[in-house]
Amino acid sequence: MTNKLADIISQIQPIDPAWRAKAQARLDNLTKPPGSLGRLEEVAAQYVAIREELFPLLKKKKVVVFASDHGVVAEGVSAYPPEVTFQMVYNFLRGGAGINVLARHVGAAVEVVDIGVNHEFQEAPGLISRKVAPGSRNLAREAAMSQDQALAAIMVGVERAQAALDEGVDALAAGDMGIGNTTPAAALAAVFTGRPPAEVTGRGTGIDDAALNHKVAVIQRALDLHCPDPQDPLAVLAQVGGLEIAGICGLILGAATGRRPLLLDGFIATAGALVAAALAPAATGYLIAAHRSVEPGHRIMQEHLGLKPLLDLDLRLGEGTGAALGFGLLEAGLKIYAEMATFAEAGVSEKEA
Repeated sequence: MTNKLADIISQIQPIDPAWRAKAQARLDNLTKPPGSLGRLEEVAAQYVAIREELFPLLKKKKVVVFASDHGVVAEGVSAYPPEVTFQMVYNFLRGGAGINVLARHVGAAVEVVDIGVNHEFQEAPGLISRKVAPGSRNLAREAAMSQDQALAAIMVGVERAQAALDEGVDALAAGDMGIGNTTPAAALAAVFTGRPPAEVTGRGTGIDDAALNHKVAVIQRALDLHCPDPQDPLAVLAQVGGLEIAGICGLILGAATGRRPLLLDGFIATAGALVAAALAPAATGYLIAAHRSVEPGHRIMQEHLGLKPLLDLDLRLGEGTGAALGFGLLEAGLKIYAEMATFAEAGVSEKEA
């Protein structure tokens, strides 16, 4: 680990329970039975504690979508060809993808980061060019990245978080695009949760049973080849990860240093969170699990991180779509917290002790 990454990690402070208690005290004094608005109260209290302000604002929201290709697609682990990655980046830039629609719905900006797409893009509004390499290598046959590349990709994520903070962004969401990326995500899930590949590997883009069994075998082959050590998260990321997953890890670390929440999307984003949490355990306090994917490993990852999803809608698109929906629930919780009357303000009798 470089001094620069170590310095970033050292800036991440655990969430102060005293701030969460202050928020909960107000929530408990609103005109409702205590706890009756459930998870809306929980995310509001978490946001107050993250920001360390009694009435924090939530005005500016951004989804950062990291895009990268994956050498492991050569093993036949995806239902789609690799060129779909760069084609979808163009779709994002035109505003025609699922994440664009849902981000507009919740009033969030979308930023697309080329961190490792095997295609040369021209300059375009909304596209951030930070290509570390033209995709990762085939993790079933060699390390997906060098450790220098993995670190560089993490630092891209940190930089994008810091740029968002400089713009006044109040909450961030992580999205992804990369054909084949459920394979490295499942490999990371297996390493960090200690579960076998068969338990954490799903159908991704919609492969059949035979292809799923093959995908599990490819991941097991990679684990047997690299023998990744979860106590060395940077090495694990380099061995079996992906550039966009590294970028998401960095975005999480950068958001946490700036005391901003990071809304997690699905399986890929949560793989990035596994790496971030292994590097900086305190970063988990800044994470909000927006939803639970149909990918079987997603539940296992969330449980490992101690995260409970806000939604369970059978989503499996990625891109940050589920995280965008999470923005709406976070805003709803904060409006309850800030705008609902207290018993004294409303002249309503409280429950007797």
